[in-house]
Amino acid sequence: MTEPTLDILALGNAIVDVLARVDDALIEAEGMTKGSMRLIDAADASRLYAAMPAGREISGGSAANTLAGAAALGARCAFVGRVAPDQLGEVFAHDIRAQGVAYTTPVGPIDPPTARCLILVTECGERTMNTYLGAAQFLPPEDLDEAQVASAAILLLEGYLWDPAEPRAAMRRAVRVAKAAGRKVALGVSAVFCILNHRGDFLALIEAGDVDILFANEEEVLALAGTATFDEGVEFLRQRVPLLVATRGADGAIAVRGDERATCAAEPVERVVDTTGAGDLFSAGFLAGLVQERSLEDCLTMGAVAAAEVIGHFGARPEADLKALVAKRLG
Repeated sequence: MTEPTLDILALGNAIVDVLARVDDALIEAEGMTKGSMRLIDAADASRLYAAMPAGREISGGSAANTLAGAAALGARCAFVGRVAPDQLGEVFAHDIRAQGVAYTTPVGPIDPPTARCLILVTECGERTMNTYLGAAQFLPPEDLDEAQVASAAILLLEGYLWDPAEPRAAMRRAVRVAKAAGRKVALGVSAVFCILNHRGDFLALIEAGDVDILFANEEEVLALAGTATFDEGVEFLRQRVPLLVATRGADGAIAVRGDERATCAAEPVERVVDTTGAGDLFSAGFLAGLVQERSLEDCLTMGAVAAAEVIGHFGARPEADLKALVAKRLG
């Protein structure tokens, strides 16, 4: 097996986040559940965008956020995801490349437009997400650079992207290429609704040995394992994946690798501004530690540090020096 030239390559939704501070009245007027994520169509995206106050446009997408954080921690990263030849597509491509992440996916047609996530952030820092997937859901297998996939030590799959047929086929092809090259595959299940829609597919990947690293939060562990308690869910999954990483919000996180188990507490945060991307950045810190061959405890701590940094400001991309924060925390 040749030495990898990339540490992490991810397939995910190429999305631009549009964030604005709002009060609860707008959430209620739109009939939303605060703290939820829903998919919307192009018409709803245009209407809601017009109703939002002035905000910020920042490149996002779960896997892309993870790569931005991992790159900030020194990992060699590349992203695969489709945008359209429009203004938001240019914003996304510029931003992710500026983060030090290789991005060479061919641009799609002008219609549908680039995906965007309209994020309404209330005073408590809770975010209500309204996502129009647009061009992102039409990533075809032909857009994969198989040599690039084979060159990455870890292939990261974004669960959100499993829903539409074309990206799902692209992800299946990427798994075959990565496994043939002797690489590891990481799956982030992304959300409970992804599990409800595709639990059979996710479990089939796991049972086939195609998932080496599984990222999930507490609710997702229960949904995927089909168990009544978190401990039962962990036991179910640890017998099926080589490495399970599960986050528990303010209660920290755990990592289980065979009989080895590590835990960490959540890092203290002076003020929660926006929880967008906290899980993504946790994965970033953990994976960056993993490719540096650190202990599970250190990997968890790096994840917690990265997550704490991102919830202290608007947007899901790191603004502080993550390397310096990790060095201060771990020495």
